[in-house]
Amino acid sequence: MVNSLDVIDFHNHHIPAKFRQTAADTFPPDQKPRWDALARKLSDEDLLLQDIRDGDISARVVNIPAALIADSSGRVPHATIMAMNDSLAAISARRPGRIHGLASVDAYDGDISAREAERAIGQLGLRGLFVDCARGDVMIDAPQARPTLEVAAKLGVPVFVHPVNPQPLTDQMVPYGRIGTLFARGTVNSAALIALIESGVFTQLPGLRIVVTALAFGGLAMATGFSDYSLQPSGARDIMRKHVFIDTMGFDPALIRAAVDILGPQNVLAGSDWPIVNDKPIGARLTTALQATGLGQNVQENIAAGNCRALLGLV
Repeated sequence: MVNSLDVIDFHNHHIPAKFRQTAADTFPPDQKPRWDALARKLSDEDLLLQDIRDGDISARVVNIPAALIADSSGRVPHATIMAMNDSLAAISARRPGRIHGLASVDAYDGDISAREAERAIGQLGLRGLFVDCARGDVMIDAPQARPTLEVAAKLGVPVFVHPVNPQPLTDQMVPYGRIGTLFARGTVNSAALIALIESGVFTQLPGLRIVVTALAFGGLAMATGFSDYSLQPSGARDIMRKHVFIDTMGFDPALIRAAVDILGPQNVLAGSDWPIVNDKPIGARLTTALQATGLGQNVQENIAAGNCRALLGLV
């Protein structure tokens, strides 16, 4: 069934079958069946395209998450990173206009990652960068991540600053189920957002644009509610409106409306976290949520697809 809104889903993961997924290696036995099922979905290119073929959405913006194929130290060899980007570029080329790729880079690997970012955008034609928001004790504002952010700002492409599982908070929240785990991930995503604002990265790199997930809403709320306490003279809220985008992965009308109020209607993107948080068709659900926000039709259409097109340079 074709939905009333044209939808581009910004937040999708895929791992081609040739890359071994390691995410389940460290999970408790009771979580292994869920991750085994997820692994099958993540590697299924046909499934990646199903909702597009069915008319539920018009396109996906796809990344290959290095964190799900990393070794026990959280690292992925640089040659593997390059192979991941080559694979995603090939998928995008096979599905023009339907799959738009974000290049994975290890943002904490200094200049070598910056060079790969330039190759992936300039030579492979990928549309932006996908990075972990933190690594161990450091966040995305760390000096070793600066070369990658500088490349993104120079090339005018967005950086999807994706959550990770922070420790020990993730283990502490496991007894509280999926909401507990998502809260841990949202906490570090929020912290990365605040770090970028308060460290002055956005001021120093005026062309930088980042995307966080809806899990980072706590950071969004903190930065705007206490904007006058910002270390930056212009205040945190004004900086976010220029540099920060957020997705809709919870599909909650109140959160979508609040995100629009904080960031502006041009900075909210349809995004589902497929197939990890949402693995069912999202078109009708998104349309219903957007209608419930009370936002105008033009704003709804832009959240569903227009803002993503503008951010990725598809218009």
